[in-house]
Amino acid sequence: MSSSKAASVSEEEIARFSAQADQWWNPHGSFRSLHELGPVRVAHICEQTSLHLPRKTIKSGLPLKGLRVLDVGCGGGLLSEAMAERGADVVGLDASVEAIAVARAHAAQSSLTIDYREGSAESLAKADEQFDVITAFEIVEHVANLKSFIVALSQLLKPGGLLLIATVNRTKRSYLLGIVMAEYVLGWVPAGTHDWDKFVCPSEMVNLWGGVGIEALDITGLVYRPLSRSFHICKGNASVNYFMTGKKSKSAF
Repeated sequence: MSSSKAASVSEEEIARFSAQADQWWNPHGSFRSLHELGPVRVAHICEQTSLHLPRKTIKSGLPLKGLRVLDVGCGGGLLSEAMAERGADVVGLDASVEAIAVARAHAAQSSLTIDYREGSAESLAKADEQFDVITAFEIVEHVANLKSFIVALSQLLKPGGLLLIATVNRTKRSYLLGIVMAEYVLGWVPAGTHDWDKFVCPSEMVNLWGGVGIEALDITGLVYRPLSRSFHICKGNASVNYFMTGKKSKSAF
């Protein structure tokens, strides 16, 4: 599955993350913030699927059972594994060969069955596959062509299915906290990880989704508490990080 010609793929971004592939499962390494985010991310996914994809029965401990989930930009598999552990049938997709190799190896060590694939959202959309749920966490701000990316996600989503993203708002506060402090003062993520111009406001995301038949259902803010080094849901504060959930219309293409 080739990703080199996909409009949304930034070769520079892929190279940056590929160079750090050996750090994916190090809780104190380059991806420490994603490890800290883990419990909040998976809890939010379980909550949103329960609210917007009602099923007759949801087994305790397996809240995602019965759902086919695509984890776009899966990296080394942190979120993919968490969702698989909760019963989801997971396909993990990433344009980095190195990240996919790490994800496959760790899943094998964890005795988890996850279908990891190297490629882009556009290339997978051409394969005519569809999913009940698509997660695109911490990837929107790294794609080269956001419109192409969102169109591909819509094509991959079943009518009535859910799209969940987590990304960074484009505000003065996000520049100060997400780039200046996180990258250059505190060194929580490598310098150059983010480009403020690629951050997307919730209103812009709502408009993009509407153009491909996805209705935004929920926008939830995420705040960071530096003293405890922990993330927390904050419904009314999306000034820096936010989650957004949308449902694809049953009449959409």
